Parts: sequence; structure tokens; C-alpha cells
Amino acid sequence: MIDLSTSYLGLSLKNPLVASAGPYSEDLSKIRQMEEAGVAAVVLHSLFEEQINIESNIIDQALSAGENYAESITYFPDLSGIKLGPEEYLEHIRKAKAAVGVPIIASLNGVSAGGWVSYAKEMEQAGADALELNIYFVSSKPEMTGAQVEQIYIDLVKSVKASVRIPVAVKVGPFFSSMANMARRFDEAGANGLVLFNRFYQPDFDLEALEVVPNLHLSTPYELLLRIHWVAILCGRIKADMAISGGVHSGSDVLKAMMAGAKVAMMTSALLKHGTGYVSLVRDEVLQWMEQHEYESIKQMQGSMSQRSVAEPAAFLRANYMKVLSSYNSREL
Repeated sequence: MIDLSTSYLGLSLKNPLVASAGPYSEDLSKIRQMEEAGVAAVVLHSLFEEQINIESNIIDQALSAGENYAESITYFPDLSGIKLGPEEYLEHIRKAKAAVGVPIIASLNGVSAGGWVSYAKEMEQAGADALELNIYFVSSKPEMTGAQVEQIYIDLVKSVKASVRIPVAVKVGPFFSSMANMARRFDEAGANGLVLFNRFYQPDFDLEALEVVPNLHLSTPYELLLRIHWVAILCGRIKADMAISGGVHSGSDVLKAMMAGAKVAMMTSALLKHGTGYVSLVRDEVLQWMEQHEYESIKQMQGSMSQRSVAEPAAFLRANYMKVLSSYNSREL
């Protein structure tokens, strides 16, 4: 019998397939369907810092301060599309825990180490098995240094860790000047896991309306490459468990994530494209490959293709740069 079990954030999971934060996790019926299809855990959609601030009247205070400028109201986020406020979110955690048997991981999306982190404690009290801290911060200030940006991340992780006892994973983007150093600093700040990577969404321009408009594209398998690259480099160098999020669309993608050194592979885009039942197909692909290649367990393959394990570790670094560029042979069309 092939053993698909793994551990992530101290949680024992039946397999490495985790539903990442997305629209499906807002719906209890979809959460049940994902469990029935085979996901081992569910990350709920994020509760945003802005939602909490609005409930705390911070927006009202800011509007009062800028009441002489009519256009100032457009500076604040339009959250009309957000279905659940802070209290509703906590209730959603309770209902999700009662509805399914797999671990429920709550998600906080923010950037400031303020009073809003108290909601992390309330998420814990509502029954969340772990917390994913989704840090989405884009600095547009030329005077802000990279070191200052990094410190914001570290301070936020420390603040959240100080407020809860449940495990905390940190979901970040890849745009640090030294990803390896930041990973170690997250370790030192107490992070139990790293989710690689957040997808920063860039707005588009509507040329007819001359407006800046949201622009969302689902992930593609190509995005997996950046993630397995960094997980393979970090494997064995940090204590935190690693999860790959972004680009996981097939059983092969899950296997690559495991071999790089991830503990779980997270999916959302593939489920939105193919439906919740797609999880079972991905799991079957993993099982079939493992049987054909005589693997007995997921744990057996985890990290087997990491930088520390492969015969040519330089393949992950600059030494392979010229080789990659020269390996492409142009063909006549």
C-alpha cells in the first residue's frame, strides 16, 4: 500500500494535496466537495486588514481628516465584493470546522503590525488548526529601503506569532534581493511554514474608459518552475515546512513539488478550471506514477531532487545560466 501521508505545520495529513485560499473556500458546500474529492486540508480565503480597519472606524477617521478633498474617498479600497466581514469570517471558521474533518487553515492578509493581529487570536479561538499569514505589500516610496521593507515582514510575523499558539505559515512573494536570507529570518521570527509564492496581481489599463482596472489570470503550470527552484534551494537549510502554491495543475506538478522538498502542494486555479472533483484525478496520477516507479511513500521522495541531493547542485545557481541559454536551438518555422 502506497503511503501518501505527509505532515505540514505539525498537522498530520492524509496526502499532500491542499486547497489554497480561493473562492471555493468561501462556500461550505464546496469545502465539503473538496474533502470528498480528496484534499487533505483547506486554506480559507483571506480576511483582509482593510476589512478589520473599516470595522474599527479607521476609515471614518481618515475621511474626517481629509474631508476638504472630495477625491480623497477614492483612495480607500472598494470592498463591496468581499462577502464576509470579520465577525462573519470567524463564524465561517466555526462552520467549516463542524462541516469537515480535514484541517482548516485560516488566512490573514495584511501588512501592518497593529491591533488587527488580535484577530489571529480570535481565529484560533474559532477553531482554526493553523494560520496562513498572506503578506501583500508593494512599496511605492523611493525613500523606503529594501531593509525597511523586509523588517515590516519580520515584525508582522513576530506580532502574529506572539498572539497565537497554533502554527503560523507565511505566504510571501519572490521579490526579495536575498530570498534565502529572508527565509532564514522568517525561521528566526518563529514561522512554522513558508508558502512559496504569493502572486502579486498587476492592474491593467482600459484604453476606452481610460481607467485602471483589476486584472486576474489563473495560474499556469509554467509558474511552478520558480517555486520548485526556491524550495529545492531552501530544502534542508531552514526549519520551516514549505508549501508550494501557484502552478500546481497535475499529478506531475505535485510530484515535482515533493521532490523539491515541499511538504504540501496547494491548488486553486486548477480546481476553478476543472471543478472540485479534479482533486481525485490528480491524486490518482500521483499514485499511478509512484506505483510505476516503485515509490512506497511521499516522505520517501520529499527533498530527493533538492539542491543538496542532486548530482549537479550548480543547476540551481548561476553556473547553469550559460548552459541554459545555449541549450535552446532555434528551428525554422
